[in-house]
Amino acid sequence: MVTITSTVTGSAAALHSGSARRIPPIQCLLTFEALARLRSVTQTAEELCVTPSAVSHRVKQLEQLLGTRLFGRADFSLTTDGIAYLAHVREGLGALQRFPGTAAAPGRRRLKLAVTPTFARSILIPRLRQFTEAYPEIDIALQVSIPLLDVIAEDADLMVRFGTGHYADVEHIELARDTVTPLASPAFLRENGPFERPEDLEGQPLLRSPLDPWRTWFAAAGLSWPEPGEGSQFNDVGLMCDAAAASMGVALIRHKLGLPWLENGSLVRLFDLDAPSPHAHYLCWETGTMDRWECAAFAEWLRKAMNS
Repeated sequence: MVTITSTVTGSAAALHSGSARRIPPIQCLLTFEALARLRSVTQTAEELCVTPSAVSHRVKQLEQLLGTRLFGRADFSLTTDGIAYLAHVREGLGALQRFPGTAAAPGRRRLKLAVTPTFARSILIPRLRQFTEAYPEIDIALQVSIPLLDVIAEDADLMVRFGTGHYADVEHIELARDTVTPLASPAFLRENGPFERPEDLEGQPLLRSPLDPWRTWFAAAGLSWPEPGEGSQFNDVGLMCDAAAASMGVALIRHKLGLPWLENGSLVRLFDLDAPSPHAHYLCWETGTMDRWECAAFAEWLRKAMNS
């Protein structure tokens, strides 16, 4: 039998005998971080696989050890001390999750996110500052991906997909549904209009995309027309918006993605008629990904941001 002994002297002895005893239990820290992020005892209990009463007990234990209140109100908003301590806890948990040899900067986490191009430009980027301000210790790496067309970014932690939602290979949640409507440039309308009825589209150049088939809107308009088989085709909604803004034809565009072009006036609606898109945006991830707090934090933030 081999016996290993060690000698603790000076300041190290003080650390061992004093401050080490004041380090809260790891389960209390994990519970505090999860509750601060989710702001729900039930969701925190589900994430940590414990009972709601265990969540309350751990938070109370942590507050007693620290000698201060961390949560101020019933909605689990943080006190000033809670905000400051949460930053330390996240930094500490992040350090514990890093293995020897990783090159990440101390206290920082890196999140690789694969997104569809126009979703990133029209929806994510305008909101992303809110996330980086709330979680300054998380660095976001964006990658372009179009899974519906088999253009998939590799090694992403989280993926935004646009499709049917029948994804057997990953876990996922629905982020947002949208409606589609024909859009064109003001110049195109002046040259080819007026467009008073859906039937007025007959003979016009219709821009095409496999992401949003025209037959969806045709059916809503009461037209028995087949899917257009000719005309310019695009696998990115943003490119199709740009083509329509350049007066190449009429594009069937989702409202949320086409909003920047509508707001700057480069595209306008042709009719007061919308149709639900047959697809939706989903956030997807491999099993086990949500065990990393930065992934869970981003997923919860994005879900709320899409509904605000």
